[in-house]
Amino acid sequence: MSSANDNQHVAGRRRWLKAAAVGGAMLASGAAAAGFGPAVFAQGPAKTLRIGYQKYGTLVLLKARGTLEKRVANEGVTVKWLEFPAGPQLLEGLNAGAIDFGTVGETPPIFAQAAGVDFVYVANEPPAPTSEAIVVPRNSPIKTVADLRGKRVALNRGSNVHYLLVRALRHAGLDYADIQPAYLAPADARAAFTQGSVDAWVIWDPYFAAIQRQAEARVLVDGTGLVDNTQFYLAARKFAAAEPKLVHAVLEELAKADAWAKAHPAEVARELAPLVGLDASTVELAARRAAYGATPVTAQVLASQQAIADTFGELKLIPKRIAVHDAQWLA
Repeated sequence: MSSANDNQHVAGRRRWLKAAAVGGAMLASGAAAAGFGPAVFAQGPAKTLRIGYQKYGTLVLLKARGTLEKRVANEGVTVKWLEFPAGPQLLEGLNAGAIDFGTVGETPPIFAQAAGVDFVYVANEPPAPTSEAIVVPRNSPIKTVADLRGKRVALNRGSNVHYLLVRALRHAGLDYADIQPAYLAPADARAAFTQGSVDAWVIWDPYFAAIQRQAEARVLVDGTGLVDNTQFYLAARKFAAAEPKLVHAVLEELAKADAWAKAHPAEVARELAPLVGLDASTVELAARRAAYGATPVTAQVLASQQAIADTFGELKLIPKRIAVHDAQWLA
């Protein structure tokens, strides 16, 4: 990348860091200085911003606090929230035109781009490798990843944990073909895990925290040293091109929510627990493993995404090789 582009990325990161300052007045001024605004909306007919979210994360907190609705209400924009069980399903919703904006882990965009879903990466949270893991029942004879040879392993196909499983197997000297993948959504995977019909489960928070606390699942390995587990914010390409100010407004409000959440994990847990249907202690465990502080997507992050794409291409788990930078947002 040229030095000019590098300088632009550095400048962008500095603007975002200003937006992450903690404190009421500082948060407001910091978000305005993030390089996105304050967002100015063109006058026109009323709009609906449709946001896809998952069971946990900053978007859930943003939804609970209602600050985005207040931000855009005077501009004739309403916000509609749609929950999805995992990233692949969320991106199916984006592809179908059901949502404009959403958040997913690092692997779903790879599968989606390979399938022709037209989206752009607009921001990402810092890496959170301890927020996902391969777990086994407490009394399982499986002690290492190498012991998974020939075993049934539950995971949500195309989710962030799919890459964790591939990396963990390779690190242990196994191929993906050495295990029996059971592609299940989180709720079905949990049932299979607790009933003993699978030997291991690759899962992310807060489901990870829940199975640890409620079923005493044992961690075989988490993402440390294997994957970044980066959370991304994506938008439909046409929406981002038509409504860049609205995208910036969402990112500014996310920056405020991130800054507050990073400093108040216990309060985050109390606020989110009733919304996600888990006890506060479980949610706090997940909150303390999370990473907060959304930033612009850099060339380095896109290179990491390309490595994931190349890995799945080599394994023939996606139908074609892709160029991740084709989904970069250039606004």
